[in-house]
Amino acid sequence: MRILLSNDDGVHAKGIAALYQALQQIAEVDVVAPDRNCSGASNSLTLMNPLRAHKLDNGFISINGTPTDCVHVALNALLEQQPDLVVAGVNHGANLGDDTLYSGTVAAATEGRHMGLPAIAVSLVGPECEHFETAAQVTVDIIKKLKSHPLPKDQIININVPDVPYRELRGIKVTRLGARHKAETMTAQRDPWGRKVYWYGSLGPELDAGAGTDFDAIRQGYAAVTPMSVDMTAHESITPLQEWLLESGDDR
Repeated sequence: MRILLSNDDGVHAKGIAALYQALQQIAEVDVVAPDRNCSGASNSLTLMNPLRAHKLDNGFISINGTPTDCVHVALNALLEQQPDLVVAGVNHGANLGDDTLYSGTVAAATEGRHMGLPAIAVSLVGPECEHFETAAQVTVDIIKKLKSHPLPKDQIININVPDVPYRELRGIKVTRLGARHKAETMTAQRDPWGRKVYWYGSLGPELDAGAGTDFDAIRQGYAAVTPMSVDMTAHESITPLQEWLLESGDDR
């Protein structure tokens, strides 16, 4: 097996190093990751500036772009041999609920799926993020099972793991995404020239975090494994919307 490994915390992050070490147990691993922290980049692409690849002494390749750029460039230009799987992480912090909309980690996995490959995103949940080896080992455990149970073509797996030693992990739960209240905090400050600047504040508190959600699994000490669809169509709304639009006939 060959795996393309990326992240959004940057090529020098502890999480990607830990995951690289663990994945080498089961696969040949190519690492292509951003040259800096790109948290919150979501699925953004660099379209107006050239992308440059730089090979580091440890063999990792850094790209002056987003996580999505890294996966796209790796698969289309850099790798001599195409991988069997794309893995993104280990992210420094949670990607739970609607956090996934902004996550560069999830976006890197999504780009792998757009390019026709099965893909996994993995994050470590905790304020300090110390036990990256736990998230890495959970990822290895799940990849071993994927060999006999491949993912559907329109899905990725989003994994969140509590920041505890592996022996203290209570297990794995398959979950749905929860949701947060909207974040309403911005911090206003002044730069050295007296100009006003703004920083994003804290995340919104949990809104939908009941039984069956990724939030609840983490709270109970389990790794949360959530299948996510790449197709964002609200299929159940197609017929009701069509009926609503046609209720009064064509109003053009």
